[in-house]
Amino acid sequence: MPSRRGSAAQLARLLDAVNEPIYAVDADRKVVFCNTACLTWIGCTAEELIGQECRYHAGEELSGGAALAAALCPPPATLSGRGLAAEVVLPSADAVKRIAHFIPLGSVDSSSQGVLAIVRAMAATEKNEPASGELASAKLHARLQRCRRQLALRGHVDRLWGDSPAMMRVRGQVLVAAQSMASVLVLGPPGSGREHVARAIHYGDGAAQAGPLVPLASELLDAELLSVTLRTLMKPVPELRRPATLMLGNVDAMPAAAQLELARFLVGGRFTARVVSTAREPLAGLASRGAFRPDLACLLNTLTIELPALAKRPEDLPLAAQWFLEQANARSPKQIGGFSAEALDQLSGYAWPGDLGELESVVNESHARAETHEITPRDLPPRLVLAAEAAARPRKPDESIVLEEFLGQIERELIERAMKRAKGNKTKAARLLGLTRPRLYRRLVQLGLEEAEDRTE
Repeated sequence: MPSRRGSAAQLARLLDAVNEPIYAVDADRKVVFCNTACLTWIGCTAEELIGQECRYHAGEELSGGAALAAALCPPPATLSGRGLAAEVVLPSADAVKRIAHFIPLGSVDSSSQGVLAIVRAMAATEKNEPASGELASAKLHARLQRCRRQLALRGHVDRLWGDSPAMMRVRGQVLVAAQSMASVLVLGPPGSGREHVARAIHYGDGAAQAGPLVPLASELLDAELLSVTLRTLMKPVPELRRPATLMLGNVDAMPAAAQLELARFLVGGRFTARVVSTAREPLAGLASRGAFRPDLACLLNTLTIELPALAKRPEDLPLAAQWFLEQANARSPKQIGGFSAEALDQLSGYAWPGDLGELESVVNESHARAETHEITPRDLPPRLVLAAEAAARPRKPDESIVLEEFLGQIERELIERAMKRAKGNKTKAARLLGLTRPRLYRRLVQLGLEEAEDRTE
């Protein structure tokens, strides 16, 4: 009877002779096998890849075997015994779309012993359109990997995901700003990621050649501290292709004395560093109200990038939520594949007053609470559930009472009762109401209860 080790070696030789890429991941999510066709496809050696741990994410700046292992990582559901087919996107360009069939190496009832992946090229007419569940999450994962590879800006882009027209415009503006030395103003609500966009503009697609980034909280600056910082930044650094960047956070809250000092440095072109500012509202509007220096507003506002609120682009929420989830996967041994359709519905129904910052916090909390390979409604923070219940039962608006109309209705009802009791006799009805007959007659006409021509009484 052949030994178990000999059988495994024979199986490895058989798989190595297959023309399609094949690789295997064990229960600890480490790559344990990769045939020759797979190594040729991904362009590395077995020593670089075998033993690398796979984590289900597309967010970290990885290289070499670690980046390839992340790209080849099977969806977490497959390690629970569920077979799936999903697109695989490598860090480097690949002209052919490829789909991997992930086969669990174990039964559904028992813990999985690993996953075998068989990769094939997708036909030109083949559609990879998963509808829901793990397949929908796998599709979002592939989109994140593809966007990460295609986006020219390599760092600090985790607030730029989305297919809405507003975010596509923002990405184009960021690319233009990164290649320019003009002053840039980044506008957006709190939590929208203004600082991340400012950093992406500074580093561009070549962080190694970028000068120092000096972030300052504008609301804490005084004229002296700002002057010292600006003089330091004016000193050139010969070995860097790009100058330093002064990043002024919340520049709309800068004190007047600091505004004056900054304007003095920027006027005349003596200041060689680039200035990237963030603000909650346009500086031109503040200047028109006398809350900001008009000359400084013009100097800081050469290029303006306005980040849309998450609530105004709900179509971007699934991809943004998947991104933050995979960021949590990169930091934790726990690996979650995505969100259930019901959980995404609850996320989409929330107003997100804290924008992307609040979404990141919610996803991190849900990741920590999750007990399966996907996030379900019960894993979401209780405040989202309460918000959904409140939205389903909106509060009735308070009804206003117009005093004159209310009193008019009471008067009409009393007159009608008196006339009915008096059987239409106005003299008797006036006596019941404590009125004179002429006054009752005038009120009957005014209320439309009597024709003015009627003189029968």
